[in-house]
Amino acid sequence: LYHFILLNSLLKEVKNMSEQKITKDMIIADIIQIDENLIPVLLNAGMHCVGFPSSLGETLEEAAEVHGIDADELCELLNEFIA
Repeated sequence: LYHFILLNSLLKEVKNMSEQKITKDMIIADIIQIDENLIPVLLNAGMHCVGFPSSLGETLEEAAEVHGIDADELCELLNEFIA
């Protein structure tokens, strides 16, 4: 019974994470915590700072501005990927 309760709890947590919407004011590190598979999406978009320490405190919008990327388009791409 304990294992069933634990598994059910973990499944709810995973479902809640997958239902999160990515916004441009989110910290890059927090976005990656939603789904690590977003790393290649970010890299392909030109966000090569994903592994840098700045990603721990930089929002998606701030990083996009530095790299000349449209933050709204990137948010849309990331949300499409996790949908």
